[in-house]
Amino acid sequence: MTWGLRHYALARSLMDVPNARSSHSVPTPRGGGVAIVLSFLCAVSVLMAGGRAESGGAWAILGAGALVAAVGFIDDHRHLAARWRLAAHFVAAVWVLMSLGGPPRLDWFGSVLDLGWLGAALAALYLIWLLNLYNFMDGIDGIASVEAISVCAGGAVLYWFVGRADLMAEPLLLAAAVVGFLCWNFPPAKIFMGDAGSGFLGIVLGIFSLQAAWVSPALFWSWLVLLGVFVVDATWTLLRRMARGERVYEAHRSHAYQRASRRWGGHLPVTLGVGAINIFWLLPIALCVGAGLLDGVVAIGIAYAPLFGAEIVLGAGKSDVSKR
Repeated sequence: MTWGLRHYALARSLMDVPNARSSHSVPTPRGGGVAIVLSFLCAVSVLMAGGRAESGGAWAILGAGALVAAVGFIDDHRHLAARWRLAAHFVAAVWVLMSLGGPPRLDWFGSVLDLGWLGAALAALYLIWLLNLYNFMDGIDGIASVEAISVCAGGAVLYWFVGRADLMAEPLLLAAAVVGFLCWNFPPAKIFMGDAGSGFLGIVLGIFSLQAAWVSPALFWSWLVLLGVFVVDATWTLLRRMARGERVYEAHRSHAYQRASRRWGGHLPVTLGVGAINIFWLLPIALCVGAGLLDGVVAIGIAYAPLFGAEIVLGAGKSDVSKR
C-alpha cells in the first residue's frame, strides 16, 4: 500500500518541500501513513468479527482512528483550519470514552481513584494531546515509525509478562503495519507519514493505554512510561515555546530530537537511539510497574528524569534562529 501511495503522492504533487524550518533537504512525498491506517483498521475488523478483540476497544479504534485519519488526510491535501481539526479531535476523544465505558480508574500511590467527570475531562485532554504530540514528533525520517513499533512491541511484552497474552494481538498487529511502512520511511525516507498517519498512531496508542488501565489501573503508568520519549520532548518543548510567547502551532526545529539530528549529523542515529531508549531503558521500568515492583508515579519520575535532562542538554524549546 505504501508503494501505491507514494506513486499517488507523486502524481498529485503531494510533496513536503523543505524550508528553513524543515529537518530534511530533499522534496519528499507525504501521506504514506494511510497504508498504516487501512491495514490496521482491516486487521481490527477481522479480529472483532472473529471474537478475538474486545468490542469496546475495537469500536474505539475503528471510530476515532478513522475520524482522526480522515481529518489528517484532508489536511495533507489542503490546509484545514486548526479549529476544525481540534473539533474533530474532541469528537474522537469523546467517542473513545463512550466506547470504553468512560475513563478508567487511576492508580495513585497504591490507592485506586475514580475521578468521575474530572477523570473523563482529563482522559479526553490526554487523548487530544497524545495525537497532536505525535504529529509534532514526526519530524525526521523513521522516528514516528520506530516509536510506534517499539512501544507496541513493549506493550505486547508487558501483557505477556502480566499473564494477559490474549491482549497482545492488537499492539502486535499495529507494530506489523508500521514495519511495512518503515520499509519506505527508514532514513533516508522515500515517503513521509503525513498527518493522517501520525494523528492515527497517536490516538490509537492513547486508546491502548486506556484499555490497559481498564485491565489494571497500574498498567496505564506502564504505557505512559513506554511513551516517555515522545511525551517528554513534545511537552517540554511546547512549554518552553509558550513561556516565550511563541505561536505554538507554527512549524519549528527546536525539539530535542531535531537538535540532536543536527548535532549528530543525520536522522538515523537519533531514530535508532529512540528505539534503544524505549527497549533498554523504558521497557524494563514499565515491566517493573506491571510486576508491582515499582509504584506507577515513582516509575514515571525515574523513567522521565534522564529524558528531561537530555532536553536541557540539547536545548529543546530554545529559539531556533539557525538556517539550513
